[in-house]
Amino acid sequence: MVKEIQLRITLQEEAQPNILVKKSAQFLKIKQDDITGIKVLRKSIDARKPQIIFNYKIAAYIKESLPKTSEYTFNYQDVSKAKAIHIIGFGPAGMYAALRCIELGFKPIVLERGKNVQDRRRDLKAINQDHIVNEDSNYCFGEGGAGTYSDGKLYTRSLKRGDVRRIFENLVYHGATDQILVDAHPHIGTNKLPKVVQNIRETILKFGGEIYFETRVIDFTVKNYKIQSIQLQNGEDIPVNRVILATGHSARDIFYLLYKKKIALEAKSFAMGVRVEHPQHIIDSIQYHCSGERNELLPAASYALVQQVNDRGVYSFCMCPGGFIVPAATANGEVVVNGMSPSKRNNLFANSGIVVEINAEKDLYKYEQFGPLKGLEYQKDLEKLAFTAGGRTQTAPAQRLTDFVEGKLSNDLNPCSYQPGLKSAPLHSLLPKFIGSRLRQGFEAFGQKMKGYYTSEANVVGVESRTSSPVCIPRNENLEHPEISGLFPCGEGGGYAGGIVSAAMDGERCAEAATVGL
Repeated sequence: MVKEIQLRITLQEEAQPNILVKKSAQFLKIKQDDITGIKVLRKSIDARKPQIIFNYKIAAYIKESLPKTSEYTFNYQDVSKAKAIHIIGFGPAGMYAALRCIELGFKPIVLERGKNVQDRRRDLKAINQDHIVNEDSNYCFGEGGAGTYSDGKLYTRSLKRGDVRRIFENLVYHGATDQILVDAHPHIGTNKLPKVVQNIRETILKFGGEIYFETRVIDFTVKNYKIQSIQLQNGEDIPVNRVILATGHSARDIFYLLYKKKIALEAKSFAMGVRVEHPQHIIDSIQYHCSGERNELLPAASYALVQQVNDRGVYSFCMCPGGFIVPAATANGEVVVNGMSPSKRNNLFANSGIVVEINAEKDLYKYEQFGPLKGLEYQKDLEKLAFTAGGRTQTAPAQRLTDFVEGKLSNDLNPCSYQPGLKSAPLHSLLPKFIGSRLRQGFEAFGQKMKGYYTSEANVVGVESRTSSPVCIPRNENLEHPEISGLFPCGEGGGYAGGIVSAAMDGERCAEAATVGL
């Protein structure tokens, strides 16, 4: 017999051995010896009150063995001689599209402008230490996409778009810890995700798929409203039948290419702002109601904040407890910051994007001449401004949080995890008023919600501009572009996802759509 139950465990109880067995036996009013196994289905922490509670959803196996295998199976088969589906981009959307193609009996041929996960490391080192951006291999471009070296957080609200559990189970199948199946806010960690990504690549190759790195698509041919071929930077022309376009939110060259060819695009609302970094112990003390070091059973504390300011949302984005701020520029001449955490989340700092909602229809009137690319151009201008303010390197402009809100240049800055370094700059006046004034009010409001959050010990670092794509590539109910048969815009770059999991789910959906009738 298997009984699913909910348990509430105090912090003190959590330290006791076999506490879940004891509590389950008490709840079910049976002997502890009758419980032959416990499977944790869900775990979360409730720290709203001083008495911290671990909430468990568990399956108690009573006089019955735990199953040794997952109920999920993946029917990968040899597709080496099957019909081809071309996939441009090898981030989460492209990877899961390729895996799904193999399950459906079609051969994925992946074209990725960047390098594999191992070779990407040298280019990331060049950004951090030498301030040199490789425009094809960086924190955004390369095997695994932006998530591979910027955290690997798996939280999603996209529960209606597909089978979230299936996405997680496939990550576990490829080497991720099964803890991601349990945690309320699952996280792989930037130190572990590259190996998972490599394993996914090996699965695709093993079953007959093809993957080409450092292979940049620069054009495509359309005849009679159908995609016919794609052209590579090396001059090669490849005939195609179905193409899944999964290039990510930072592949601006693709947006420019579509716009130049007069193919329908739409401006999309998005968000931009800054990244704020606190010493982790400050966030711990606020969230866990403690002084000094947090209890060893508790993970580095996180937060989620939102405030309406003058009819626009100001909110935290990609919060990274125990993490690092990283340079996420995709071209020289711009500064972009993002955040990531290792799996243990054991760094001394906590950082988060704090961004302002930008309505593409109402807020970009000065950029109307750029049509559907108006948000992209606005984004670029902010990144160029940050580059100039930081000293024309990957050094980022920064201010103490209190100085930013009070409108004062910081005489000095706090220690920071951002490797290229910080330069004191008046971000409060450099940012467009539309963004800067709302951020300042937002920070004050956050300080009221989290006592101790508003502090001179925190830095504000600019700019956080790549939260999502500012452009949408439209598609019809069959997931094809409405003007080009055989072209399937996909994932974050198409405007249909907002993170690893939602992009992966969209990749699967596009694979299923692209294989229909082929």
